[in-house]
Amino acid sequence: MVGPVEIINKSKKYFFYILFAIFLFLVVFFTYNSNFYKKTSNQNFSEINYIKIRENIVKVDLALTSKEQERGLSGRNELKNGEGMLFIFNKPAKYSFWMKEMNFPIDIIWIDEGFSVIYIKKNAEPLSYPEIFYPSLDAKYVLEVPALFSEKNNLEIGDFVKFLP
Repeated sequence: MVGPVEIINKSKKYFFYILFAIFLFLVVFFTYNSNFYKKTSNQNFSEINYIKIRENIVKVDLALTSKEQERGLSGRNELKNGEGMLFIFNKPAKYSFWMKEMNFPIDIIWIDEGFSVIYIKKNAEPLSYPEIFYPSLDAKYVLEVPALFSEKNNLEIGDFVKFLP
C-alpha cells in the first residue's frame, strides 16, 4: 500500500518534470521567434520584387534611398493595376506624404515594423497638394498603389503584408 508521503513525493516529482518541460518549450519558442525576427529585419530589401497583401500580389518598385523616396511616383503618368511603389525606411516614424507633381490618384498604405497595415489614405488626388497625409502610429514601410486598390480588395487596418522576392 502506498502512503500519503509517497504520493506527495511522486506529485512533486511530476510537478517539477512538467515545470521543466514548460520552461524548455518557452526557451525553444522564444529562441525561434527571435531568430525569425532577426532574419526578417536584416533581409536584403533590394531583393523584394513583390508584396502580398490579403490575397493580392503587387509588383513593386522600391524607394530605398532618401532621393528615391523624395521623388516617389512624382512625374509618372500612371501606375498600372497590380503595380506599386514600396518605401522602406531605416526606422519607424510617422512618415508624411503629399501629392506634389503627381499626375494620377493613389492609395497610400502605411505598414508597421510587424508588417501590419496601420493606416490607409484612400484615393489621394493630385489636386490635394499641398495637403499632407500621415498616420497616427509609427510606420516603417509605405506602399503606394493605384487609387481604389484598397477599396476593391477590402483592405483593412491590421491586414498582414508579406515581402516576396
